[in-house]
Amino acid sequence: MEIGLLTDSLGDRPLEAALDFAADNGISTVEIGLGGWSPKPHANPGALLADPAARDGLRRAIADRGLRLEALNASGNQLHPVEGPADDAAVRGALELANAYEVDTVVLMSGLPAKPGDAFPAWITTVWPKENLELLEHQWDVALEYWQGLVEEAQRHGVTKLAVEMHANQLVSSVPGLLRLREAIGPTVGANFDPSHLWWMGADPIAAIDTLDGAIHHVHAKDTALSAERVRVRGRLETLPNERVDERAWNYVAVGLGEPDGVGFWTRFVEALAAAGYDGPLSIENEDYALSASDSVALAARTLDEALRRAGRAA
Repeated sequence: MEIGLLTDSLGDRPLEAALDFAADNGISTVEIGLGGWSPKPHANPGALLADPAARDGLRRAIADRGLRLEALNASGNQLHPVEGPADDAAVRGALELANAYEVDTVVLMSGLPAKPGDAFPAWITTVWPKENLELLEHQWDVALEYWQGLVEEAQRHGVTKLAVEMHANQLVSSVPGLLRLREAIGPTVGANFDPSHLWWMGADPIAAIDTLDGAIHHVHAKDTALSAERVRVRGRLETLPNERVDERAWNYVAVGLGEPDGVGFWTRFVEALAAAGYDGPLSIENEDYALSASDSVALAARTLDEALRRAGRAA
């Protein structure tokens, strides 16, 4: 396995500086954000699609530093009743660019449709009242129709891995949801496995990896720290802004600052991934609001390097 970087994690600096930092910190692969929720700090999808010289410039910038482009990211809600068309365009642009760069992996979300006539989707997390399950089945009907067409387009562009992140406020937010989508659509669909979301929702990432044996297409390395004291009172459904780290029940943190045993957990994480057939990059995603971006990415790279060495999986 290798250490990768979603370059949005260093969105406070230009592309060249972000790539330099990655190379200087032992990172081997990069993942570039192309829209949806990404502010696109390091790529202009329209220019890349229209101009071969722009595509070559990005390719050279990555290769000249000994790095490899391994995935494109177009995470958003392409089934949103208002914002969906723009997010869907980002996904389809990512498929086209993946073909141009001979990249086989596009990272994205499942999407979450709304009830007909609504301007905002509802994330269903309980079975009562009964209209919840009725809406949920409607959402699945809409999503499956969309995904059938999306997979066909991905295959035309040579994209063999649509890596779906299990994320809150998306139809696929858990392992059963990911497996339902994969069973219905086929093996082009797999997980972008990010343990940080599963933690706060109460799942065990190691058990989740075991259940997804053979169905993991990509991995985001991101950590979550839970405050046991606050969770006991507030629960895990947190609505305080991310910046209020000292008040929230949980926070996204740099890799290694979540579980009490730090590197020990990430070593078990690597071992579980290997047992489940995954041998791709661990792509660092930074959303730590208490550390600077550079400190968070550097700590993540050190933690993952040590975990890979302990697990005997260093490249």
